[in-house]
Amino acid sequence: MVDPENKTPDNKVKPPTRQYPDPKQKIEQEVKTTGHSWDGIEEYDNPMPRWWVWIFIITIVWSVGYWIAYPAWPGIQSATSGLLGYSSRGEVADEIAEFEARNEPFFIALAEADLDEIREDDELHRFAVNAGSSVFSAQCSQCHGAGGGGVQASGFPNLLNDDWLWGGTMEDIHQTIRYGIRNEDYPDARWSEMPAFGQDGLLDDDEIDQVVNFVLSLSDSDHDADLAAAGAEHYEMNCASCHGDGGEGDYFIGAPALNNQIWLYGGSPEAIRHSIYYSRFGVMPGFAGRLRDAEIRAVAAYVHQLGGGQ
Repeated sequence: MVDPENKTPDNKVKPPTRQYPDPKQKIEQEVKTTGHSWDGIEEYDNPMPRWWVWIFIITIVWSVGYWIAYPAWPGIQSATSGLLGYSSRGEVADEIAEFEARNEPFFIALAEADLDEIREDDELHRFAVNAGSSVFSAQCSQCHGAGGGGVQASGFPNLLNDDWLWGGTMEDIHQTIRYGIRNEDYPDARWSEMPAFGQDGLLDDDEIDQVVNFVLSLSDSDHDADLAAAGAEHYEMNCASCHGDGGEGDYFIGAPALNNQIWLYGGSPEAIRHSIYYSRFGVMPGFAGRLRDAEIRAVAAYVHQLGGGQ
């Protein structure tokens, strides 16, 4: 039954009335306050949990122990060494020494093996290529590029192709790495020098233009046929003794081949004219004395397999 007094005039049941607390009624505080008050705002006295306090204390004690046991406090020239004498640099040095000890038998085998025999020993050759790659990255990549691709038109040869300036056998590559090219540090360094035909007055400007076009014709590049025909005689008299009658080059003196599209300093008419007029004289340092012979052999093995060495 419905209480008639709980109905609205249209005979509907009234919703229950919500009871609100009396704002004047004082609510008893469940948490005590510190007694401090700022502009009527009071601060609860809520202490931190015991477990948190103990973790905080343990952390402080641990840090004091760490300061004593390990290097921690910096000084003017060095930090405190700690009772344990630990050193991150020493740890790295120990790891390096450990790996060097593991690799030493392979380096000894590399130093004693004939260069051509390295390729015949799969395990030794695999080690040589991996070790040579690391040495190459540290010593050679600045000029020849991280992967041996060289720097286009800069005079730093591309080592990924089979066009070898001083020969591509293991012995040739080892010799080049060991003593370098056109440096004054090693009597056995590779050495050749191209005349500066324009600067030294050996050819005039018109004759140089003719030789440029003849050189372009050797590699089937765009050229002026009439100028190339006129330049053939100048090439035969001045260039063929080093670069060959057909531009095939000469490994023995480091004369590059001119009958392909591989250019050390660029294959544009301007670049070729600059080479003929002023000549080129690229220098490579030798690594004898800077690297042990086993490492030089490893780099030779790495470079040899990059471009399908001879």
